[in-house]
Amino acid sequence: MRKCLPFLAAIAVLYSGCEQKPAAVQGPPKGPFTVAVPENGAYTGVYADFGDNEDDVTLDKIENFEQLVGKRQAIVASSSYWGEGSFPTANVNIIVRHHSIPLIFWSPWDKPYDQDVIARNGPDKFNLPSVVSGKWDAYIDQWADAARQVGSPIFVSWGNEMNGNWFPWSGSFYGAGAQVPGSTPYPHPTPVPGYDPSVSVPPYPLQGPELYKKAFRYVVDRVRARGAKNILWVFHANNYSEPPDMWNVAAQYYPGSDYVDWLGLSVYGEQVHGVDSFTTFAPLFKWPTQEIHAIDPSKPVMLTEWGVGEFPKEGSKSDWIRDAFAAMPKRSYVKAAIFWNERWQNSDDTYSNLHVNSSPEALAAYRDGVAQPYWLSEPILKPQK
Repeated sequence: MRKCLPFLAAIAVLYSGCEQKPAAVQGPPKGPFTVAVPENGAYTGVYADFGDNEDDVTLDKIENFEQLVGKRQAIVASSSYWGEGSFPTANVNIIVRHHSIPLIFWSPWDKPYDQDVIARNGPDKFNLPSVVSGKWDAYIDQWADAARQVGSPIFVSWGNEMNGNWFPWSGSFYGAGAQVPGSTPYPHPTPVPGYDPSVSVPPYPLQGPELYKKAFRYVVDRVRARGAKNILWVFHANNYSEPPDMWNVAAQYYPGSDYVDWLGLSVYGEQVHGVDSFTTFAPLFKWPTQEIHAIDPSKPVMLTEWGVGEFPKEGSKSDWIRDAFAAMPKRSYVKAAIFWNERWQNSDDTYSNLHVNSSPEALAAYRDGVAQPYWLSEPILKPQK
């Protein structure tokens, strides 16, 4: 069995100019290499406040975060909205040249990328029926070809947080829990993993989740057909479903083991004053990670987004972060965690400050936690099968 290589070591071999490669290396860290699931520890990563469209990736922003927290980031996240019409080659190259693995939130969403507009008007031109009808095949193909040209591994979270009701690919907009017309009952209704085993899922295929699964599979199949084998697909749910109904739990949306490489989960504390309440980390993390893991125990779990705002009158952000770093290693299947480092202004002129340095105490808590050897700053590469 060939050993896995830390990313920086593989890069060093590639550019060393040596003809003879170590036995563990059968090629450069492109094409035939992928990201290994670490046997011990977990990757640390960041979304480093890349602007309103989450795609203004700069080396300065990545390095500034790393200097703040005292550790390199194995994974760097950013977004690619379908409304932009292209693959984010420049962004990905910055991240790859920094020797980190890109995580792209690939969202079928049109400008202005405003959740309030979706709440009023419903899905836009990139609606799920249009995806599965083939209307956007040319864009998907172009995006896939550009991703393939990168060569290096890329995590892609397509249609994230589908079990919420704030994005236009949510099942809420596509018939929700209504029976798929003409479908027949499942032979033996199975309880949803993570829920009370005495409660069974509805016995029929459900319109909202079934359409999402169909679209997920359609996109993955089309990208793979273009030869973009360097993509690692992430099934990325929210930790709690909204609406909190059985039809809308994450397991209903799972497209199947053949279409997913990693399971992803968003875990946030209070983000907006007066809308959310300050809750400690444990109830936001423990049960939801058990639920996502139970969907497919063969897959590693990534906290694709985690963070909390600074609301000192309501709770301690530093304690929340310390609790997070204490809790995450107790779930051995959690193999990566991406901190959401962002600050934004709300419509009422208040601010939501999820920055790691929103207070000296919050920064100290994060620095202490991520400094532990458990948190891996370099991706580990392995030959792709």
